[in-house]
Amino acid sequence: MNSPTDLDARYGRAGRSRRPLIIGVVAVVAAAGLAWLAWAAIIGSNPPVTSRLLGFEVPSATSAKATVQVDRTKSVEASCRLQAKAADFSIVGELTLTVTADSPRHQTLPVTLTTQRSATSVVLIGCTTADSHHPH
Repeated sequence: MNSPTDLDARYGRAGRSRRPLIIGVVAVVAAAGLAWLAWAAIIGSNPPVTSRLLGFEVPSATSAKATVQVDRTKSVEASCRLQAKAADFSIVGELTLTVTADSPRHQTLPVTLTTQRSATSVVLIGCTTADSHHPH
């Protein structure tokens, strides 16, 4: 009995190649990956709120003061989270600062954190909005 490859060789037919199918699948996956990458770059490069810790001081064993710069691209409410940390990196104080939608879009805000014990640093975790839950 003749196998399909023997018949193909006898009558000069080429076997079916899967190469076009594989190339098509790879092209579709690559196009989808590039589209996702472009979308992520556009969304990620234009967050609705950005923040920056300008400085901090520790005036006493029960408080820490910080200065935070908050910039918003739209008039949206933002919540900014700060943490005061001790020498052993444990969190000794935490504060969530709310920036109202009707406040200036670009502002510098002084904040005071109450601490359980003496802090050695203040860390700005970042700011979020109702639409963007990833801190910036």
